[in-house]
Amino acid sequence: MAVSCEQWTAAPEPTLGYYPSYPEPGYAAAYSLPVSSEYGTQQQLPVSGDTMSQTYDCPMSAAGPGSASPWSLLGLNQTKQMCFGLSMDATKLEEARMQLSGMDYSRATGQDEDGDTILHIYSAKGHREWAFAAAERLRDVGRLDAKEHKGKTALLVAVTANQPEIAQDLLSLGTDINACDVKGQTALHLAVHYGFPGVLQAVLSSRPAVNLEARNFEGMTPLHCAAISHGATMKAFSTSGLTDVSLQTKAAEKLSCVQMLLTAGASLCSQEIKSNKTVLHLAVKEGNIDLVRYLLRIPLANMKDFVNMKAHGHTALHMAAGLHGNPHQEEILRLLLSRGGDPSIRNLENDQPAHLLQSGPQGEQLKLMLKKRSASSRRRYVSLQDQE
Repeated sequence: MAVSCEQWTAAPEPTLGYYPSYPEPGYAAAYSLPVSSEYGTQQQLPVSGDTMSQTYDCPMSAAGPGSASPWSLLGLNQTKQMCFGLSMDATKLEEARMQLSGMDYSRATGQDEDGDTILHIYSAKGHREWAFAAAERLRDVGRLDAKEHKGKTALLVAVTANQPEIAQDLLSLGTDINACDVKGQTALHLAVHYGFPGVLQAVLSSRPAVNLEARNFEGMTPLHCAAISHGATMKAFSTSGLTDVSLQTKAAEKLSCVQMLLTAGASLCSQEIKSNKTVLHLAVKEGNIDLVRYLLRIPLANMKDFVNMKAHGHTALHMAAGLHGNPHQEEILRLLLSRGGDPSIRNLENDQPAHLLQSGPQGEQLKLMLKKRSASSRRRYVSLQDQE
């Protein structure tokens, strides 16, 4: 009998266009996010005029669970790329303000047929000074959080476009940090879905206003989405022959997002609504050995209870037993057992994990391992009763 769990499929990447009727700050170039299952970060558009002065600053340095720093999962180059704190060009900002002030009111504050304001456009294209000036104008007329046809505010567009500085600017101007799109996805959901640690940090730096446990319309918190997204990248990486450097980098970025959420206080024990899975269930179900290792290294006082939580009757051990043919099945089973996994627990069909193992020599070997652990647990329980 195999464990049956419904699959959540990540939404495809959106494409963000722009409309020529809006003025361009010195050049014209179309912007769009890559339509890819691996959410590669788009190239930054060139900015005309003087080079913007850069003062890099990484404000987050708190240690995450089981690691010295949320950035430690990434290489030095990736860490530098995700540090934000670029100072705006004062000359360009004043130019943008003047241009906006002289613009027709309906063009400066209105929405086009797709619901996009000029702020949505500038946020998507990465024009920071113009986005800031537009945000000031829209804030003054109470339209800073106007939504386009997919329910995205300018903040959600900035997050999707991997624009941490613009996201931080919008937050400083008072945009709704917990706004969601038509799928219930907040800035946190989108940042971890695409694997953008820099944008995630910009949003998390606005704590405690941000809701770490917000649910999208699939009933998932940002932590659940981060686990699913990391698993998708790891699966693609494993099928690539472990030679795709871009996938390896993206996997590290997404695992960093998981770590950052937990460092910020996201609940490890939160269960998604549809099937009650925790982030551990999601990792085990996909055979995501890297995430399982990371989660089980976190120093939890109630680790045994966490490992044995049920998702519609199935513990993580039940799910690991159902990983027939997965090269990491035995290691995942051993890790779960070492952290208190109880092989005697039965699911709703009255099956123990051993009953869900594959047939054949490997299944028999794993069954013996589970039975030995179960017998050992019973002996310890009897010994404790005798001591009492």
